[in-house]
Amino acid sequence: MVKANVLWVDDEIDLLRIQILYLEEKGHDVSTANNGDDALDMIQENNYDIIFLDENMPGISGLDVLVEIKKLKPNIPVVMVTKNEEEDIMDEAIGSKIDDYLIKPVNPKQIILSIKKNVYNKRLITEKTTSKYQTEFNKISSDISKASSVEDWYNLYQDLVYWELELDKTQENTMDEVLTTQKDDANQEFSKFIKNNYINWFKEDTENKPNMPFDFFRKKVIPLLDKKEKIFVIVIDNLRLDQWKAMEPIINNHMITEEEEMWMSMLPTATQYARNALFAGLTPLEISKRHPELWLNDEDEGGKNNFEETLLEHLLHRYRRKIKFNYNKVLNNKSGHRVNDQFSNLLQDQLSVVVYNFVDILSHARTDTKMIRELANDDAAYRDLTITWFEHSPLLELIRKISKENIKTFIVTDHGSKNVTNPVKVIGDRHTTTNLRYKHGRNLGYNKKLVFELTEPHKAGLPVSNISSSYIFTYNQDFFAYPNNYNHYVKYYKNTFQHGGISLEEMLIPCIKLKPKNN
Repeated sequence: MVKANVLWVDDEIDLLRIQILYLEEKGHDVSTANNGDDALDMIQENNYDIIFLDENMPGISGLDVLVEIKKLKPNIPVVMVTKNEEEDIMDEAIGSKIDDYLIKPVNPKQIILSIKKNVYNKRLITEKTTSKYQTEFNKISSDISKASSVEDWYNLYQDLVYWELELDKTQENTMDEVLTTQKDDANQEFSKFIKNNYINWFKEDTENKPNMPFDFFRKKVIPLLDKKEKIFVIVIDNLRLDQWKAMEPIINNHMITEEEEMWMSMLPTATQYARNALFAGLTPLEISKRHPELWLNDEDEGGKNNFEETLLEHLLHRYRRKIKFNYNKVLNNKSGHRVNDQFSNLLQDQLSVVVYNFVDILSHARTDTKMIRELANDDAAYRDLTITWFEHSPLLELIRKISKENIKTFIVTDHGSKNVTNPVKVIGDRHTTTNLRYKHGRNLGYNKKLVFELTEPHKAGLPVSNISSSYIFTYNQDFFAYPNNYNHYVKYYKNTFQHGGISLEEMLIPCIKLKPKNN
């Protein structure tokens, strides 16, 4: 065991000689102080791994010393040692960010256990987590090679995300490369699965087709509306499963996860297609035929998601549901606070829908802004930046407000995103789409082995602007680059988060049902 540098503060320090000798015999360095003033001086001048602090001392009390310690060295674990078992004392200590507490008289083994918990905890967790992942590695590899159904891929991706988050908590990155390689292997096999099965899911007689965005309101929302329940739907654009799992503990402080499902986004995994499909309850091809005035093709001028409220209105009318609903789109904090300020008015309607675009905005900002790119230089940092936003966002405040009402809430998304690193050359004319993960147009030039091509887009529910138009999609970490100005293009877009193509991160999306914690 690595030794710890311990400070023990107690006005009766001489009576703790046995415990101190025991710690020193175990290899720990122990410094002592018999009052708070001396202790604070020592903490300023030295670095300690852990501090044992007597609660009841003459002069500056232990609780007051604790407050000062947290100002000076907030990351040092402090263990309160006390004779007092009064609940209010413990509440005050915990409220002052104490890390642990012991009731006198303490024995040496209690002290050792506290050191292990508070000093070696991360190291022990690292060793245990790494060992567990190493044990699971072969099973996951086997699952990748055997995955043959949508459900197999849902379970496999959830396993990969679980281990990604667990390893992210550890102090070491020794297994990061191994996990990254395993995710790449999974994405390669998943790409083959999509290539072999995707078009079949759009045939009317196909069994076991996955839930897709255009199924959401019909399958999840309308049945609850028919029961006269009030529903909130929060659509977070471009939300990945790992981002949701990182957000979930924060949300669970206010609302309980009643149901978590994995759904399949649709190709292209882009907002114009997947989110319009979500609100319309139709494929993009069906939208373009039923409501041509509400659909814009890639090359058309104008916003591609300006008609979501109207599409939802048509959906409810199509299913003969006379439901009063409101729709709100949040593009910045100001509009988010405006929604929160109007919360009592929203409650007048049976259905409330709020679209949050921040994660998508963050993804694009990371591409265009050097500082954001440096802050979110990999998946873990991108996830952390998302959580930092969420913890200080109007969205969390909205969730707090909803949690106080008897309202069922869904958190859904339209697609995820993928960190792209590998350029694939493509040739297109001036009408070809600019998206890096898919191309739609005529006269496309590409290597057929490197892309998933849809030469008959209508078979996958996609409209075309010209009878000879087709779609092509990149796999895994690939992104399209034009041969002209190739090096500049690649340098600018390499290691950016994009969406529109085929990967686990883009296509397998969470669909969450929450209920208020107090109910």
